[in-house]
Amino acid sequence: MESPSYSSQFEPPDAPREPILTLPGALTAYVVLIAAIHLRVLLPAELENWTIDVFGFIPKRYDSTLLNITFPGGAGAKVWTFVTYSLLHANLSHIGFNVLWLLPFGSALARRFGPVRFFVFMAVTAVAGALAHLVTHEHAIAPMIGASASVSGAMAAAIRFAFVRGSFLSFHRGDADAAAKVPALSLARALRNPRVLGFLAVWFGVNIIFGLGSISIGTDGASVAWQAHIGGFLAGLMLFSLFDPVPRATPHTADASAPDETGRV
Repeated sequence: MESPSYSSQFEPPDAPREPILTLPGALTAYVVLIAAIHLRVLLPAELENWTIDVFGFIPKRYDSTLLNITFPGGAGAKVWTFVTYSLLHANLSHIGFNVLWLLPFGSALARRFGPVRFFVFMAVTAVAGALAHLVTHEHAIAPMIGASASVSGAMAAAIRFAFVRGSFLSFHRGDADAAAKVPALSLARALRNPRVLGFLAVWFGVNIIFGLGSISIGTDGASVAWQAHIGGFLAGLMLFSLFDPVPRATPHTADASAPDETGRV
């Protein structure tokens, strides 16, 4: 029998291979759910339209003066559509746009909140977006669909800790889990942070441009429900503390724009 070679005896074991893209399980499940629901486009046109009418958010459904129009779904649809509309999308580009923004902001939020808090948070911000759309489109009969209000809420919540030193948008960050769990800024301190204010200015500016210009997205020419975006965003920004399990930052916690121990910014 041949003895094993010296090199084989002392060859180090293979290092575990890291996946190219690691997403928290909650966000992966959310994206898979949206993709699975989008398979409704394979249904006959009549059934697909019925699905949109039953699960999409239609402001006219809540019109107390409505007499002769009956919407599918009955009284139950007046409740569940505040959330279910956010799981429906017009086309793949619509899904892709929302997922693109969820990759950085949603990942950080899902890691921080955990699955239950994350899913409840996405539902609450969807409700806020639907309420904002209802107030501004009281008699609209066209269904609103898409996760943009929830995505906007996730972005707003994430900026409460995104620019803190060590977080995922900081220049001084660690691994993904640690970066998602740095202490967050209070709402008052966040609104005094120059990076947060800059982000807010750009985000609101883009949405106002979409609204004033009546810009459409996707191949179907669907207009952007920018009021719902703002409703979800404001809800995420203000309700973040109710969901956050990480203890709040002390007044002396450094943010990403403050100099570190060596004096560098």
